Amino acid sequence: MDLFKTLGLPVAKAICYSGYREGQSPESEIFPTYEQIKEDLLILQNQWSYLRLYDCSIHAETVLKVIENEKLGFKVMLGAYIGAELNNFGCPWGKIFTEEELKRNKKKNVDQIRKLINLANQYPEIIFSLSAGNEATVDWTDHYVPVEKVISFVKMIKAETKQPVTFCESYVPWYDKLKSLVDEVDFISIHSYPIWEYKRIHESMEYTIQNYKGIADRYPGMPVVITEAGWATSSNGRGINPELASQESQAIYYQDLVQWSEKEGIMTFVFEAFDEPWKGSPEALEPEKHWGLFTVDRKPKKAVQ
Repeated sequence: MDLFKTLGLPVAKAICYSGYREGQSPESEIFPTYEQIKEDLLILQNQWSYLRLYDCSIHAETVLKVIENEKLGFKVMLGAYIGAELNNFGCPWGKIFTEEELKRNKKKNVDQIRKLINLANQYPEIIFSLSAGNEATVDWTDHYVPVEKVISFVKMIKAETKQPVTFCESYVPWYDKLKSLVDEVDFISIHSYPIWEYKRIHESMEYTIQNYKGIADRYPGMPVVITEAGWATSSNGRGINPELASQESQAIYYQDLVQWSEKEGIMTFVFEAFDEPWKGSPEALEPEKHWGLFTVDRKPKKAVQ
């Protein structure tokens, strides 16, 4: 089912946006300034109409202020960032949390959900949908939250907001693990990353289509959105074969993804707008840092030149 039609929204391109530059990060709480975010959004407005934001931090608040003050035409999917409520011993890179830390996270998560509700009600004309979290139930996550808890967050949000509510997750858990969540959300949001699953560029688009159709066919009558799909342009070999990561391959995957999404009327958020140097390990070629369609200094890569 088509979310554009369901929500009465015009068909247009969508992108994940996080504006952290060199020396900025959510962890250090050094956030992009109003002017930096304005610069970013003026770049993005030429091609994209829908933005996805991941949390309710100062960063997100500034983005919403810029859109409102500068009268930009963006509509926003706003998410709450929910942290680990249980240790996930299956995560290869995550830390082990103490009981005290898990307790603190549970309180923080409720605070984040409350903040999401407040912002949704403050910016009803800009925020068109809400997400109760991101990649918090998949087997490899470093911020594991039980499915029942995600359901309780969705119910909390729906009780106090008008916007449709979802939860953003890899396509895999939606097959079975998140079946009980499907009854609670207004639409399903999946992530598809062929390059993380060792696919070469010539088989990548077909793989994303399979990911999408697998979930859409499992839940007929339920709108399915792709809230992340993208291609890394550099890799140090950690999880991604360096020869698969390049601007040339990113450009091919991006064009194919956009064409298919437009033809099928599927809302697809490309991951992501700008490279983010704060992510992953300190290594320069760490793949987590290199998913942007623009470099960290806002230069367009081949996909958008």
